[in-house]
Amino acid sequence: MSVRLAHGIGDPPADRPVAAVVALGANLGSRADTLTAAVEELRLLPLTTDVRVSTPIETVAVTLAGEDVDAPRYLNAIALLRTRLAPATLLRELHRIEAEHGRVRREKWGDRTLDLDLIAYGDVRIEEEHLTVPHPRAHERDFVLAPWLQIDPDAEIPGRGRVDALLAAVRGGAS
Repeated sequence: MSVRLAHGIGDPPADRPVAAVVALGANLGSRADTLTAAVEELRLLPLTTDVRVSTPIETVAVTLAGEDVDAPRYLNAIALLRTRLAPATLLRELHRIEAEHGRVRREKWGDRTLDLDLIAYGDVRIEEEHLTVPHPRAHERDFVLAPWLQIDPDAEIPGRGRVDALLAAVRGGAS
């Protein structure tokens, strides 16, 4: 089933800037340098302003089989930005930035030089084959929630709730 509540591929820019949340991660190569470069590229996107980024955190790799302590560790961060790019256009730009940093999509949840995920786009909800917003697993991931909370203490995931309560639930605390 496809729920369509927002602009799609080829749609014109939004009338007003929308707050978007992008998760950044890398576990191969010069992780910190790659994340820094990716943030600079986000700042250069057309129709995009006010890019703020969390302090990166180091986390264990998560694979389809669960946490893999033997895999290279990830460096993760969250970028908040204001954009008039349509969600699908923003996602294409994120994939372009990944590719420029050597991202190869060989296996789901495999090691990578750079991973950029569109976590949220305002309060918009989209469920399409190549784009789901809010990100369907963001509310379960400490490595998304903790850095997001760091730069936006009042953050919410549309349809899921406050990021602080979601993080407490992930960590086993009360919400």
